[in-house]
Amino acid sequence: MEFEPMAPVTDPCLPAGEEWTFQLKWDGVRMLAQLDEAGTIKLWSRKLLLKNSVYPEVEQLLKDKFDALGPCLLDGEVIYWDGERPSFQKVLQRERSGSGSHSACPVEPDDDTRPDHANSGRNNSPTAALTPEAETTPVPPGIRYVLFDLLLDGGTDLRDLPFEQRYSRLLGKVAPVSDNRLFVAACYADGQALWNWVEEQHWEGVVSKRRTSIYRSGKKHRDWLKKKTAVILDVDIVGIKQRDGRAASLVMRLDGLFAGSVSLGLNGAMLQALDGAIAQMADSGQQWPMPFDNLPAELKGERVIWLPAPMPCRVTGLEITSNGLLRHPKLVSFGSSGAAL
Repeated sequence: MEFEPMAPVTDPCLPAGEEWTFQLKWDGVRMLAQLDEAGTIKLWSRKLLLKNSVYPEVEQLLKDKFDALGPCLLDGEVIYWDGERPSFQKVLQRERSGSGSHSACPVEPDDDTRPDHANSGRNNSPTAALTPEAETTPVPPGIRYVLFDLLLDGGTDLRDLPFEQRYSRLLGKVAPVSDNRLFVAACYADGQALWNWVEEQHWEGVVSKRRTSIYRSGKKHRDWLKKKTAVILDVDIVGIKQRDGRAASLVMRLDGLFAGSVSLGLNGAMLQALDGAIAQMADSGQQWPMPFDNLPAELKGERVIWLPAPMPCRVTGLEITSNGLLRHPKLVSFGSSGAAL
């Protein structure tokens, strides 16, 4: 790979005007798929790392469809569809494991319904939201590859073409062989309606793309913009970080993995109560084991008091990073549906 992917720039406002089109922001990992003349498949991450061993089912899927796709360079997002929505945590677990399984995704699709057209009986698809009469069919869980751009087609470099032309060629190439494992992300004309649906259903966000935009590597542009919703998570508090002998923040665990530390949302009375809890644990003379296999790098050098039992809490944040940490977390309530703080 000779260039980095084009990345959307964060903007709190949706652009207006007919020169814009809008897509769902899928909660997964960016992936370029390079298919050469010999049928060799290379999967490249946003940082241009090879990912074939992490997503072997995607590699096999593209090999199976190579006769129809031919040599090309695809741009998209690998997601894990949990039956209702993309699960970034599942993708992150795959990334951390560093390997995948060919059996993680069925060789043949269970049906022809795309994940963004499916709702398992619930109104959680943009198609259903924008056209309420649309019928939907459940889609089974698994790894999916959602495409949104075509950069090379055969020996032709398409990056200097307008997005709407690249997108049209992508549809023409992929639509005949698309299924619920490989499909092209839909474009919508009404960005506000799509955003309203995203907020109601707690999806990740909306990407706005200028129809005439060429493909520019990186973020030095204003042609792709992203607006994201706040992440809402139910986490376990497993430890208390101390600074200068006082409680300072809470250590979060999500699905058994370290998710960062949260201090925003803790008031003086709460911190005082935490200090009292620490004193009681110290008086007991007991120490409880670390609830992680290895000490997270972010906690090295920190003074942490591990709790005897996890305490469920609800938190919000901007996003989950590629390292599994919640950015700018804020404590909202104790318990997954407990009283607000």
